[in-house]
Amino acid sequence: MKRSRTIWWVVVLVALGGGGYYGWHKYKAAEAAKATQQAAAARRPAIPVSTAKVEKADFPVYLTGLGTVQGFNTVQVRTRVDGQIDKIAFTEGQMVKEGDLLAEIDPRPYQAAYDQAVAKKAQDEANIANANLDLQRYTKLGEFATRQQLDTQRSTVAQLTAQISADDAAIFNAKTQLDYTQVKAPISGVVGLRQVDIGNIVNAATQTGIVSIAQVEPISVIFTAPEDQLPYISEAQALSPLKVIAITTDGKKVLAEGKLAVINNQVDVTSGTIRLKAVFDNKNHALWPGQSVSTRLLVKTLKDATVAPDQAIQHSTNGLYAYTVGADNKAEMHKVKVSYSIDGRSVVEEGLTPGQLAITGGQFKVEPGTIVSTAVASSDAAQAKVRQE
Repeated sequence: MKRSRTIWWVVVLVALGGGGYYGWHKYKAAEAAKATQQAAAARRPAIPVSTAKVEKADFPVYLTGLGTVQGFNTVQVRTRVDGQIDKIAFTEGQMVKEGDLLAEIDPRPYQAAYDQAVAKKAQDEANIANANLDLQRYTKLGEFATRQQLDTQRSTVAQLTAQISADDAAIFNAKTQLDYTQVKAPISGVVGLRQVDIGNIVNAATQTGIVSIAQVEPISVIFTAPEDQLPYISEAQALSPLKVIAITTDGKKVLAEGKLAVINNQVDVTSGTIRLKAVFDNKNHALWPGQSVSTRLLVKTLKDATVAPDQAIQHSTNGLYAYTVGADNKAEMHKVKVSYSIDGRSVVEEGLTPGQLAITGGQFKVEPGTIVSTAVASSDAAQAKVRQE
C-alpha cells in the first residue's frame, strides 16, 4: 500500500514539475505530525471522572416558595368584667386545653350581686304565694267580693309572676358575671407571654389582654405561588388535596408534611401571585407561629421521565450540555434540554437516554473524544484505585 502511494506521488511530481517536489515534502510533514499526535494521545493518561447512570423514573414536580406559619386559631384572652387579678393559673409557654383556668378576678362584688338576686327572687316568691291565697279567698267569697277586688287581685298575681321571671333573668346575669371572674381558655393551644400580674386592675372596656393563645395542633402555613400556575393547582386540587412539604429556609431539614386546604379567592395584582393555605397536624410542634419556612407544593408526578443528576448538566454560552462515557471510554458531548430540576435531579427532555453513563465530576478537563476513567470506591480509602472502564 505504501509503495503504491509512493508511485502515485511520483506521477504527481512528474506532472507538476519542480512545484510537486515541495508538495511531496509538505505531505510527508503532515503525515509525521499526525502520527506524533496519535502517539501522544496513546501515551496520555485517562482523565479520572465520576459518573452516574441516566435513569427512567417517576419525577415529582414541586412548586417551591416561601411561607409563614400561623396558628390555626389565635385568641387574645381579655377579661369580661372589671376587678383585681387575684390569681394567675398558667405558666408562660404552657400547653392549655379548652376550659382550663387562666386567671381569677376578685369575685366578691359579683358574688354579692348574685346573692342579692337570689334573695330578691325568694322575696317575690313569698309575695306571689300570699297573693295567690288572697285570690283564692276572693274567689270563694263569690258575691260577697266585688268584681273590682277580684280583678285587682288577679292583676297582682300576674305582676308578681312576671317579677319572678325578671328575678330569674337577674340571677342568670349575676351568675354569668360571677363566672366571668374565672378567666378560662377558649381554645386549646400554647399560651404566650403574660401581660398582667397578680394585683393588677383589669377592665373589660380596655384592649389590654391577659395572654394570647395560639392553636398549634393543627397549624397552618400561608404561602404564595405564581398566578400562571393557578389553573394547574386548581385542577389537581379538585381531584384530591395536594401534598405540601414545609422545610427550613436553608433547605436542609424537612419539618412537616401537610395538605393544601385553601386557595385564596383573588390574585394579588401587584405581585402576580396567589395566596395558598396548607394545614399540618404538627404533632411534634416542629412548626411554630410566625416561623418562616420554605414550601414545596406537589402539583403532579411525571411518569417514566428521563432523569439525570444535576451535576451532569453543564452550562455554556450555547446552552446546556452533558458528557457521557461512550465506546472505548471516550467522552461524548450532548446538547440537552431540561424541564424540571429539584433535589439534585433534573428531567432531561432531549439529549440523553436512560442507561447512558453521564459524567458528573471532572468535566473541566474533558473534551469530546477524551479517554476517561471512573474512580471506584474501595472499603479501604487508602486502597482506592482508578479502574479503566
